[in-house]
Order: sequence, then C-alpha cells, then structure tokens
Amino acid sequence: MDTINSLIDLFLNLDEHLDESIQIYGVWTYALLFLVIFLETGLVVAPFLPSDTLLFLAGAFAARGSLNVILLFALLFIAAILGDACNYWIGRTVGPPIFEKHYLFLKREHLERTQRFYDEYGGRMIVLARFVPILRTFAPFVAGVGTMEYRRFTFYNVLGAFVWISLIVFGGYFFGSIPIIKTNFEMVILGLIFISGLGIVVAYFRGRKTKRRRS
Repeated sequence: MDTINSLIDLFLNLDEHLDESIQIYGVWTYALLFLVIFLETGLVVAPFLPSDTLLFLAGAFAARGSLNVILLFALLFIAAILGDACNYWIGRTVGPPIFEKHYLFLKREHLERTQRFYDEYGGRMIVLARFVPILRTFAPFVAGVGTMEYRRFTFYNVLGAFVWISLIVFGGYFFGSIPIIKTNFEMVILGLIFISGLGIVVAYFRGRKTKRRRS
C-alpha cells in the first residue's frame, strides 16, 4: 500500500519532484531524465514510467530557465533512439520465451496486443507507438522478434523519436510558460495522464477489433 501511495504521489506531484531534483542535482538532472527515457523505451520491464508527463514538464522548466531546452532535446532524442535500439536487440536476442516466466510488468497480453498493432500498421507502428504508453515500450521488442530488418527499424526509430521528443518537449516549452498552466500544473499532469490512458484504451479496442476481424 505504501508503494502504491508513493507512486500516486510521484505521478501527481511530478512537477515538484522535478523541481526538487533540479535544485539538488543541478546539471545531473539531465542524466536522470536521460535515464528515465532510456529505461522506458529500452526495457520491457519499465512501461510504467511517466515519460510523456516528464517530457512536458521538462520543457516547461526549460521555459523558466531551469534547463537548457536545446541540450534537453538533444539528450532525450538520443535516449529515445538508444532505448528503442536496445529493446529491438533484446527482442531479437531473447524473444517471446522471456514471457513464459511470470514477471510483474512482463505480460503476454501486452506483447500480443502490440503484435496486433504491428500487424496492422507495420513499420509505422514504431512511430505511432511512441505516443501510447505500454505500446511504446513493447513496439521495438516486437519489431526485434519479427522480421523487420534493423536498417528499416532504425529509420522509423529515429523518425519516431524526433517527432515524439519534439512535440512534447517543445510543447511544454511553449505552453508551459502560460500563466494559467504554470499555476495549475496538477491539472495539466492529470490531463496528460488521462490522455495517456486514453491512448491505451484506444489501442486495446483497436487490437480486439482487428483480432475479431481475423478470427
């Protein structure tokens, strides 16, 4: 129960935690943000990390002058590319057998849902999945398990990382400085969590629709 409460506090007060990190760790905050983005995109055991919200808030703090937005973009862009590349090779090397064991965040249903998404959209999935939590983590893994060659995967990987990081970081940078947003960060966070959750729901029902159509 304490762990759940801690996670809820982390999500709902992410702006305060990020501000505290900047105050305490200074430039090392860039390394922390790099690590979060890399872990969520690079390891299939970390789909729960609040990357979208964190990217927007990082952009908003850059607008305040607490972070350098160009350095922030460059580092997170690289983290997103390296994360997906790592995940691809994990899928290529280990493959589905890893899901035979029971791990907390390794659910076969997530793998199967992502596979259906991949079957429907092909390489574009790598780009589209960037904006959907859970799918974002499993998409490169599925591409590695499947038949997508690495050169083709790399194209979609770089494109997806650029679009994802650009839209959300610079979205936070330009909109995060608006007074009404600055004074209502909690509502913004809840809105981002809702949008992320909506993406999961849409992906889930599209996957079920595709499965019924094929059966």
